[in-house]
Amino acid sequence: MKSVIIEGGVGAVVKELPIPTISEGEALIRMKVCGLCGTDIEKLRGQYTASAPILGHEPVGIIDKLGANVRGFNVGDRVFVHHHVPCYNCYYCKHGSETMCDHYRTSNIHPGGFSEYFRVPAWNIERGGMLTLPPSISDEAASFIEPAACCIRALNRARVEKGDVVLVSGAGPLGLIHSRLLEERGAKVIISDIKDERLAMAKKLGGRLLLNASKPDYLQAIKGETENRGIDLAVIATGNPAAIAQAFKVVRKGGTVCLFGVPVKGSRLDYDISDIFNSEVKICTNYGGTEKETKEALRLMESGNLNLDDLVTHRFSLERFNDAVATASKGDAMKVIMVP
Repeated sequence: MKSVIIEGGVGAVVKELPIPTISEGEALIRMKVCGLCGTDIEKLRGQYTASAPILGHEPVGIIDKLGANVRGFNVGDRVFVHHHVPCYNCYYCKHGSETMCDHYRTSNIHPGGFSEYFRVPAWNIERGGMLTLPPSISDEAASFIEPAACCIRALNRARVEKGDVVLVSGAGPLGLIHSRLLEERGAKVIISDIKDERLAMAKKLGGRLLLNASKPDYLQAIKGETENRGIDLAVIATGNPAAIAQAFKVVRKGGTVCLFGVPVKGSRLDYDISDIFNSEVKICTNYGGTEKETKEALRLMESGNLNLDDLVTHRFSLERFNDAVATASKGDAMKVIMVP
């Protein structure tokens, strides 16, 4: 089978590997679609070290084989698979920090989502990490379950409320997912980016209020939308430290800045902490999502309240993985997905 893996330290290669064998409680999935995430690209560059260098974590596929004692699934079922699943029993899990569980980042699918076939460990299946998909949800839409789950968890942690004015910094696919979730919750959304091309794409995809964060009138425009208060919540859907610093300038007193985008290792923030203290600005972060949020993402999609498949702009076969990475890196795409 074809599989995209990191080999020789940094760099992706498409290799022919044996189809994985499965044991009791496990599943073998034939991949149909897997989204390309920015963290996949950071892993290739050696900039993302929070978890194992396994590529592909937004997969949708068909159950090809089931190990003994797997309950609730059948061969031929179409499923979404969650790559990281916590234990739900440790101190972190019981205190609402499930993605900090020691098991969370060590659980994974093998050899990764960018493979014609991959193995799902019993650990993931037993704890709800595999969801059967209804016919109403397309493969491409289902590939957004994992990123949407991450966004849902971030907004829950930030405690967004109906009527809040929310800035989403970063007009990429995750920024657009946040925007649609926020609108579903009744918030007024402002999307910002430093590239007019990204803002133009976001506008075509339904963004209502879009601002270029590099323009001299950016701060004044934010004030004009908030009666000079500043925004209630800033969701930083980019890893650029400059976007974080800028958010502190536009958030209102008592507001919240949510760090969502993944900063590359070694990133530093130069900001006067006294301003944050004096304004009672809250800071929250979010790493990943759990089965609670994947199920919520699936529910929203099935109900029609969260439509995301229109965000897909490019599709590549596994053989063209490096072309897919180049396209995503240039910013010419919204969402790039891989197919067998």
